[in-house]
Amino acid sequence: MKNFKSSSILASTLQCLAASIISGAICACALVVIVLLLSGPAAAYTSDDNGMLRVERPADVKQGTLLFRNEQDFSMAPILKTDVDIAVTGMITRATVKQHFKNPDDTWKEGIYVFPLPENAAVDHLLMHIGERVIEGNIQERQEARRQYEQARTEGRKASLIEQERPNIFTTSVANIGPHEEITIEIQYQHTVPFDAGAFRLRFPMVVAPRYIPGVPVGPVEVPGFTGNGWAVNTDEVKDASRITPPVIHPDRGAINPVQMHINLDAGFPLQHIDSSYHTIVVKQNSRSSYDISLDGGVTPADRDFELVWSPEPDRMPRAAFFSEQKNSKNYALIMLLPPQQAVAAILPREVIFVIDTSGSMAGTSITQARAALELALADLRSGDRFNIIQFNSVMEQLFKSPQVVDAESLRTAKKFVNALEAQGGTEMAPALNAALDQTGEESMVRQIIFLTDGSVGNEDALFGIIKQKLGNSRLFTVGIGSAPNSHFMSGAAAFGRGTYTYIGKLNEVQEKMQALFDKLKHPVLTDLQVHWEDAKDIEAWPQKLPDLYAGEPLLLTASATTLPDALRITGRAAGQEWHSDLKLQGGSRENGIAVLWARTKIGALMDQLTANAEDAGIRKTIIDTAMEHHLVSKFTSLVAIDVTPARVRDEILKSAAVPVNLPAGWEYEKVFGPMPRTATSAELHLLIGIILLMLSLLWSFFTDGRKYRHAQ
Repeated sequence: MKNFKSSSILASTLQCLAASIISGAICACALVVIVLLLSGPAAAYTSDDNGMLRVERPADVKQGTLLFRNEQDFSMAPILKTDVDIAVTGMITRATVKQHFKNPDDTWKEGIYVFPLPENAAVDHLLMHIGERVIEGNIQERQEARRQYEQARTEGRKASLIEQERPNIFTTSVANIGPHEEITIEIQYQHTVPFDAGAFRLRFPMVVAPRYIPGVPVGPVEVPGFTGNGWAVNTDEVKDASRITPPVIHPDRGAINPVQMHINLDAGFPLQHIDSSYHTIVVKQNSRSSYDISLDGGVTPADRDFELVWSPEPDRMPRAAFFSEQKNSKNYALIMLLPPQQAVAAILPREVIFVIDTSGSMAGTSITQARAALELALADLRSGDRFNIIQFNSVMEQLFKSPQVVDAESLRTAKKFVNALEAQGGTEMAPALNAALDQTGEESMVRQIIFLTDGSVGNEDALFGIIKQKLGNSRLFTVGIGSAPNSHFMSGAAAFGRGTYTYIGKLNEVQEKMQALFDKLKHPVLTDLQVHWEDAKDIEAWPQKLPDLYAGEPLLLTASATTLPDALRITGRAAGQEWHSDLKLQGGSRENGIAVLWARTKIGALMDQLTANAEDAGIRKTIIDTAMEHHLVSKFTSLVAIDVTPARVRDEILKSAAVPVNLPAGWEYEKVFGPMPRTATSAELHLLIGIILLMLSLLWSFFTDGRKYRHAQ
């Protein structure tokens, strides 16, 4: 019996030892795999003497891992420089952007450049300059424009194509650029300058920031037979990922894509203040209301948004504006009305949910700005309010299980939580949005969600869907952080969330911008807005559903009719009281491009409807018809310009190359792309989780078998 027990003990010991050895081997293998995943070049890209991007070792590139397209060679991409000329009349902007593509070597090139424009830009003209010749682009349905372009490319003819990927992201393709040749692509667009809190703010975005691409890889679906040249492949959640992810050069290699800018500003009234928020400028005054503005030093790298801000003298503050244009037997109008300032509202108890993005793209100056903004927002809370904080990157974390009452202890805990926030990982925004919108507070409390992020995601429509579905009685306020936020997502989320969008581009703006947001929240919101047209007949006005207005925000409205009415009345409610304002539609200013702005507003509103009902062929057709009539680039229409004479013999090889872009200023390259990708993809996170789960399952199996053996003994 004793020997039997000794043998059992020995056998059990040997089994445990074997299990330990095997478990250790499994752990070691897992660690090796993890180390291999985390290793790799910190900068997979290098640049040549011309500042062009090279992929040094395509097989070793880790950016995006499973989602990364490493078959592209960007070593000899065309060199790009951009000239921007903007004319501002009142609040209407007409911009001309000239993109100069230069072929640096002896082979024929096709250049592909993904670039941003303002989210409300109405792109209506394309000109291709080849030496002294100018070829004008025509508007076509998107697939037909792509077909014509590819045929011209194959036949050796010079061609250019402008396509819209998002309202704020466009692609220029230029085919058959000869050896050492330069081709200039001229794009013209129109938009309105936003007015808020007594100031106009003209923004010109310069770089498409890297986007987080969730989902499972799929084949090309956006344009049959054509895939984009981005670093990501299309997924089931972002079906055009390859078209919105231009290659990004490492900052250590130097800045590329220089931009030269000139602005002619005719404000229409004397100005109290004019300045650039993020660039040094030279201002020359021509008259009391007219100015010429240029960049100090001539050029700047395309790595951050440009913003020009001007405010009128206090006694010249505009209360209303009316612009009109007659075109093709119709009259078009653009109307701005600034409601009178409402008295400060009675401050009701609030439930405030703060959501902060701590993904890799927020590393550097962005997370510092976000923490500072969140600390100010916490200080604005009052006794009787309730609050919670949600942070998200690859995972989502809530400070409290449910919103807590504001007191010394909860604020102390919150401040400690905020100070410890670090930027890393992906941008899994949906769980955080769901958590913020799912929380239910007391009926008597005003429920507000303050969302701090750079918006660097590729699945905007899915996130808009969450907001529209779950908003309820909440209001969502977005705070854009960093040098190049995704304005399409930020403004769209605020619009669907019945809130406002605040942009913070540098640290010393935090106090001013957050205080402006707090001031809005203390005034009553103007809701239930409706327009009543005098003697209206065939009038078509957009947007049809008017947004709520916060203090300092104007109402913008476009309309078309055979004959415009002489007046209109706008009604609404503020703090439970009826409100109305009358406006005479007489006189005003005659301006070109009002019809284009009307069409762009209509298309934007219809696209929002199409997102909610993707199968509505009638809405899609209306969008195409409107874009074709007004010569506008849209999701379904493109501008294409083609030379009639072949320049390249078919036997000569044509090489296609994506033009690289700068990393947005203040971002940290390694936090986004490597050595382990942070914002670019969720693939490696899923792989690591799978390895860990496999390791745990094997360990469980060994120890379970060991217990069964001992029990049998």
